[in-house]
Amino acid sequence: MREDHGNGNAGTDTATGTDAADTPRTTERPRGARRLSRGGRINALLLLAVAALAVLPLALGLGEGEEEPFAGADAQAETAVTENDPDYEPWFTPLYEPPSGEIESALFALQAALGAGVLAYYFGLHRGRRQGATAVAADGGAGAGTGTGAVTDGGPGDATAPVPGAVGGPGPDPGPGAGGGDGPRP
Repeated sequence: MREDHGNGNAGTDTATGTDAADTPRTTERPRGARRLSRGGRINALLLLAVAALAVLPLALGLGEGEEEPFAGADAQAETAVTENDPDYEPWFTPLYEPPSGEIESALFALQAALGAGVLAYYFGLHRGRRQGATAVAADGGAGAGTGTGAVTDGGPGDATAPVPGAVGGPGPDPGPGAGGGDGPRP
């Protein structure tokens, strides 16, 4: 039990004689609430920044009074060139011209999605390899190259039995009734 000295501090613990400053303080959070990690806070801030970039131009009325307020850079450059030099002839023509702006937008979105998928695959693969290398290093190299941990022969003094199907193990289980199997599995 703690003595309260009226200043909001708990004072001295009468049972142990320790001061309240020596004990760690814990703040009570509502049930189910949790504190964001550093990475979680960074992700939340990035999401807020992206949302602000999407909403602010609309909220501030940027682009009002223009025929196409949010036209792409290509269309704006084409307009600027034709205003400055009406006789200008483009050097190249597109290989494929979509029949409408909606189809062009859909193809652009598809291209962006494919690019995002390739990047996500690469970063996921890279992260998985890095985590695998860290796990092998943390195990001290035990079972390196097998992908299943250390495999033993199940002899006397071994704490584990062979893992069926593991590299260095007895091989794949032939299944029930194939002979040589270890019987039915639970």
